[in-house]
Parts: sequence; structure tokens; C-alpha cells
Amino acid sequence: MELLSQISDHNSYTENLIGTLLALFGNVLVSISLSVQKHSYVTLAGTKDPRSFYRTKTWWFGLLLTFIGEGTNFVSYAFAPLSLIAPLNAVSVIASSILGIIFLREKSKPKEIAKRYGLSILGCVLTIGGTYLFITFGPNAHEKPKAENIVKHLVGWPVLLYLLLEIIAFCVLLYFYKQRGSNYLIIILLLVALLGSVTVIAVKAVSGMVVLSVEGTMQLTYPIFYVMFVCMVASVVFQARFLSQACILYDASLITSVNYILSTFFAIIAGAVFYLEFNHEDALHICMFVLGCATCFLGVFLITKSKKRAKAFEPYVTMDMARGIPTIHDKGLVVQPDYNGPSFSYGALVNNDGVAPSTLPVDQVQLRVSASSTAAPYRSVELKND
Repeated sequence: MELLSQISDHNSYTENLIGTLLALFGNVLVSISLSVQKHSYVTLAGTKDPRSFYRTKTWWFGLLLTFIGEGTNFVSYAFAPLSLIAPLNAVSVIASSILGIIFLREKSKPKEIAKRYGLSILGCVLTIGGTYLFITFGPNAHEKPKAENIVKHLVGWPVLLYLLLEIIAFCVLLYFYKQRGSNYLIIILLLVALLGSVTVIAVKAVSGMVVLSVEGTMQLTYPIFYVMFVCMVASVVFQARFLSQACILYDASLITSVNYILSTFFAIIAGAVFYLEFNHEDALHICMFVLGCATCFLGVFLITKSKKRAKAFEPYVTMDMARGIPTIHDKGLVVQPDYNGPSFSYGALVNNDGVAPSTLPVDQVQLRVSASSTAAPYRSVELKND
């Protein structure tokens, strides 16, 4: 009996190691793919055809790396516990931060270097330390996601109660989001996280049954496989819709940190309730696992907080008037007002940037200017240096 227990522990350790390495490799590969595709966007910025990057080998190579990385992440759920794989998404944040500096050659002003890169380095150190903690003290043993085990867990009262509470919370949040127009970031990302908990449950079930079928134990003939597959696809689609709305309304760095924290938290809860991953763990291991996750949360927050926010282009009208048609500049100026809101702020600024203005087309009929308005001479404005 003791020998069987040792063999089982050794097999669990080996499977956890395989799943962890697959998840690490997949997250790093996804980060590389995003950097490669972003490099393609940056290279072709300013071209007339907005879809010209589709014809570049760089963009398609990045897309191929994305599929390989996500496929590797998908397989990793079959080997390691859900609570161990979900927090490893922090590795992609670290890799993206490093690749953004090296591969894309992102730069900062000299005054911002110490502050920006200091927070990034501190965040990377905390994230690496937290990753080591939750991998070391995370759940070790977990059962095979067979069809019989999944059905048994699904009809159990803890899972039914958990799903009922999730459905109620999701409906309440969706009511405030749709009917009351509450477009707060926390509401949108809570909707994403609740859907994400269903996604990871379904992903682990589908991945585990596919791997078992490849190994020789056919699981694809059970109806629960197709139920989980439909749940996985549907939850991913709705997650993408809510995330796209959040990206329109809020900064991407803030979305990254908050979404990682909420999604990881609900994924760990889902693994603990549905797959009973912490049933055989003692209090010390659970506390150290929670400490590692909290350290990762803080590290990811510091990394994303230090990212430089890109300012959107703000067109503005100058006093250079050609036949009554305003001119607009499409390049940055040292005297252009800062962007402080969602609407454009127009100012009467002199064209002193040395950039040739481009004339805007006017479809409506030009109004006749009265003689009294044109007779008044322009007043020269002298800019005094403070």
C-alpha cells in the first residue's frame, strides 16, 4: 500500500512538472507572438492600406506562434491542477514587458527611466518569487479528468451551489451593465472573470478527455465531452466581447492587471470547488500558495503600472485659413495641448511647427463671408516666455 502511494505521488509530481513546463513554454510563446505581430504593425504604420500587415510574413509567423502557444496551454491543463496553471499567466506579462523593451525598442524620456524601469524590475522580481512559491506549495495530487469523474463532480451539491451563485452574480452584474449603463471597469472584468471560471473548468475537462483518448482510453463518446466543449467555446466568445468593450473604454495596462487578478482568483476557486484540488493539502501549503499568488498579483500590478500610456492623436484647428476651409495637422507639435478628455479641444494656435498642413475636404456648400467680418485685421499675439 505504501509502495502504491509512493508511485502515485511520483506520477503526480511528474505530471505536474510536465503541465507546468508546458504552461510556461506556452505563455512565453504567446508573448513572443504578440511582440512579433506588434512589430509588424509598427513597421507598417502610416501606410494607406490599413490591412497591409496581412500580406507580411512577420504577421503570419506571429499568428502561427499564437496558435502553438495556446495549444500548448490547452494541453497543460490535462497534466497539472487548474489552480497551478491559471496563475502562470503572469509569465506572459513578464515576457511581454522584457520583449517590449528589447525586441520593440520601447524608450522613455531620461527623467522617466529610473521610475519606469525601477517599478518594472521590482514587479518582475516579485512575480518570479511568487511564481516559485505557488509552484512549490501548490496542489500536487489531482484526479484524471475522466468523463465519469466530471459527471460525478457536476451533479454534486458543492458544484451546483457554486454554479448557482455564479449565475446569480453574473445576472446581477449584467443587469447593471446593460440596463443601468454601468460601464465601470470592475463590473466588466467581473463578468469576464465569472465566464473565465467556467472556461477553465471546461478547458481542463476537454483537454483531459482528449489526452486520455489519445493515450488509449476513449472519452470522446461520452455526451459530457460535447457539453463541456460547447461551454468552453461559448464562454470564450462572450469573454472576448466583454474584453473588447473594456479595451475601448479603459487603458490596456489597467485591464491587464485587474483582469489577471480577478480571473486567477476565480479560476483557483473553480479548481478548488469543482476538481477538489486542495482537499489533501495542509494549512501551511495552502497559506504559502496564497502568499505566492498575492505576490504575483502585486508584481503584475507594478509591471503594468509602469507602462507608458500612449496618447491618442488629437487634431486641432489653426488660424491658417485657406479660402475659409480650416486646416488640420497630423503630426505632433510642441505647442499642441495635452489630451485631457474624450472630446477634441480646439485652439487658435499659429502654425509654427514647420509642417505643411493638409486641407480637409468639405462636402457642404461654402458660406459667403461678409465684408465686415473680413475687413477686421488679424491681431498679432506675442508669446512671452515665463
